[in-house]
Amino acid sequence: MEKEEGLCLGIESTAHTWSVGIVDFSGKVHGLVNNVYIPEEGGLHPALVREHHLKNFKGVILKALQEAKCSLNDISLIAFSQSPGLGPILRIGALVARLLSQFRKIPIVGVNHCIAHIEIGRLMCDIEDPLTLYVSGGNTIISAYESARYQIFGETLDISIGNMIDMVARDAGLAHPGGPKIEKLAEKSNNYISLPYVVKGMDLSFSGLYTAIRHLIESSEFGKKFVLEDVAYSLQETSFSMLTEVTERALAHTKKSEVLLTGGVAANKRLQEMIKSICEDHGTRYEVVPLKLAGDNGAMIAWTGILRFKSEGGFDLSQTNINPKERMDNITIPWRN
Repeated sequence: MEKEEGLCLGIESTAHTWSVGIVDFSGKVHGLVNNVYIPEEGGLHPALVREHHLKNFKGVILKALQEAKCSLNDISLIAFSQSPGLGPILRIGALVARLLSQFRKIPIVGVNHCIAHIEIGRLMCDIEDPLTLYVSGGNTIISAYESARYQIFGETLDISIGNMIDMVARDAGLAHPGGPKIEKLAEKSNNYISLPYVVKGMDLSFSGLYTAIRHLIESSEFGKKFVLEDVAYSLQETSFSMLTEVTERALAHTKKSEVLLTGGVAANKRLQEMIKSICEDHGTRYEVVPLKLAGDNGAMIAWTGILRFKSEGGFDLSQTNINPKERMDNITIPWRN
């Protein structure tokens, strides 16, 4: 491939996934390779994830280049996940991105991970101006483009939906990743157990729901009056109804004509059904990001880096410091003006 065609190498490293995507300036994904750290027990330990990514980053980059049938000589832009995320893990991605940029003397761009989830959905679903429900292990956000930014109309006040589901799965002794296993168990039950339903205005809280489920699993009635399938079913029905309520309220407020479901939890079929239902009620177009690009991935970083680069050019090295707690509504979106 000729360098002039425009290829961006995107690096995703906010949490457990080290991913490299190679995308051209028209949005075609030429290569995408993911390497996921899976803990033996418990949640993510940043130091262990950091070591995992350090051991595997080179091999993933080379494999992505091989898949894209190109070399580093063909890359004309480097993009990396700059925010938000776990600091020690973000630093690895930023360091590798700087090295590649300086080694090849090509521009570098930092990308907000949350915005990248929206932009890859807009690209792949050919959707212009959606209200977005972004649900993942690290984030739960309802947002829409307004006044040159992705404004947040609702979000979790404590833990994210994906993290909450994974915590329940761990308590139940299910291997990581827990989300797909909870979904399969839920399909085998229709026995609803009453659980805390906490919506505060436009925001949600999942900590009380998690605590209640943990008490159910630890109770003497577990395995007698109800089983894990019932718990999984009740968990999904309650938490997804909360998400659906806030999304519907934001839809009525913003009057958007499109809804996009994105992030790792967007792969859940029951959540898809519920969001699709409110879209049908409101005569709104509904789209869900393709499964391969639902979770954290380097292609979304590459594409969002391309959008930023086309609008504002590359970053100075002084602009490439990570920002683990940066909110998406603090960032301007010049490519949509």
